[in-house]
Amino acid sequence: MPNDIQRIAIIGGGPSGLIAAQFLSALKRYDIHLYEQKPSVGRKFLIAGRGGLNLTHSEDSFQFRKRYGWAEAFLTPHLSRFTPTDLRTWADDLGIETFVGSSGRVFPKEMKSTALMRAWTKKLTNDGVTFHLRHSFQGFNDQMQPILENKDGQRHSVQADAILFALGGSSYPHLGATGHWTAGFQDKDISLSPFRPMNCGFDISWSDHMSRFEGEPLKNIGLTLNEETARGDAVLTQYGLEGGAVYALSRSLVVAIDTMGHAIPSLDLRPDLTLEEIANRLSVARGKQSLSSFLRKRLKFSNLETALLNELGGRPLPLDPGSLATLIKALPVKVNTPRPISQAISTSGGIQMDEFDDQLMIKRYPGLFAAGEMIDWDAPTGGYLLQACFSTGIAAARGIENWLRSLT
Repeated sequence: MPNDIQRIAIIGGGPSGLIAAQFLSALKRYDIHLYEQKPSVGRKFLIAGRGGLNLTHSEDSFQFRKRYGWAEAFLTPHLSRFTPTDLRTWADDLGIETFVGSSGRVFPKEMKSTALMRAWTKKLTNDGVTFHLRHSFQGFNDQMQPILENKDGQRHSVQADAILFALGGSSYPHLGATGHWTAGFQDKDISLSPFRPMNCGFDISWSDHMSRFEGEPLKNIGLTLNEETARGDAVLTQYGLEGGAVYALSRSLVVAIDTMGHAIPSLDLRPDLTLEEIANRLSVARGKQSLSSFLRKRLKFSNLETALLNELGGRPLPLDPGSLATLIKALPVKVNTPRPISQAISTSGGIQMDEFDDQLMIKRYPGLFAAGEMIDWDAPTGGYLLQACFSTGIAAARGIENWLRSLT
């Protein structure tokens, strides 16, 4: 290889780092080296595919961008340049057909990530990307070069014309996203926000009676906090609640807990029925029926839903249909704390957005870029997490290309 060819180091072998490597290797003018601390790349990506790999979402771009909340303005340019349609095209180019599910989520037709990862790593290898496995980031030297440690405990600095960091957040630490990289960046005065769990379960102080329902599902519920509503399913756990509807509201729940010490969302057990419809169904004479039997016949309540009504509605429950219907549509749920980060699907926190230029280069350290979950943004499940990881990976790769061209 010619001595004057420009060298690129990518540190982190998740989706952001891998897609950046693919973009840059396709240009056929760089020497690309990808470093990963685990024995193989894409481990969290593979785990995400165990239950059906949700790559992205098919909803309209306006609503799609809104899913990123306070990070919308920062992410929109990157999402616009590598869209959900582009992500589907990318998978198709690897020989992986995708489809849109009934919820609007996009999946590989095989519903697994193994075939996609196999095709992806084969392409990267064929395109000349050099992989360095079992190399973990340990910080920077005085020349702002990354220090990596190999499996034998030997350390060396990485010299490159441009460096992309794609080290992930701080969830699923056993798969590599430990968040330990933050110390090295803080030492260089790069501003970081602390990691917080997102897309996670939450602790609720159930009475002993509720333990019998552990693991039982709550189907098609609504959760509302500060006029934000999430629809979906949940599961009652020994510690509280988890599941899609809870994950979708996790950002607001975490913020409320940080501010107030707790959050009190309202639980709608029948979101497809209006308050009036429920009240009408409850207006018939109950006779000698127990409340559980009455609610099962009139509203198809499960035993868990009746137990929740008793647990959260206050005792005694109101007898009049209107008041009982109001509780069914808005049960107050006191949420105490999120589950630990190690149990979360994703995190918020990381390098603060104002540290970057519009091409994801760290402004105070030209030639250093970052992408993916190590930047301070978050998103709900449903394809939004992966899409932003891919989109920021592509954005950083384009930024690297532009930076290196400026040096020649």
